[in-house]
Amino acid sequence: MSGRLILAIVSTILQEAALVVIVLVGLPELGINIPLAVLIILMIAWAAVAVVVYRAGSRALKGRPVAGMATMVGSRGRVVKPLKPEGLVRIGAELWRAKSAGMEIAVGDEVIVVGQEGNKLVVRPGN
Repeated sequence: MSGRLILAIVSTILQEAALVVIVLVGLPELGINIPLAVLIILMIAWAAVAVVVYRAGSRALKGRPVAGMATMVGSRGRVVKPLKPEGLVRIGAELWRAKSAGMEIAVGDEVIVVGQEGNKLVVRPGN
């Protein structure tokens, strides 16, 4: 088992214990009594949420790291706003401000990133 999984299990058990203490000790002090069946349902729901959050977090951690602008050289994308010489390109699921390397490039054309200029990508046609 990984350390992260053990930590997730221990923290969920502690959260469940806190829930039991609140429902069986804290709420009756305030005059609120919750049946045992409701407590069991709450604990099952809490555990289910913990499993979903753990799985979603694991998927996010296994994903490809977000690349910065400097590592974009060689990436392919499509023009979203014409490059005359500046416009927008879509690379993956992200929109980037871009500048063409000397020519006008129309919407929908494929481009390749060849560099960076300030906070813009420099692209050329991807033919």
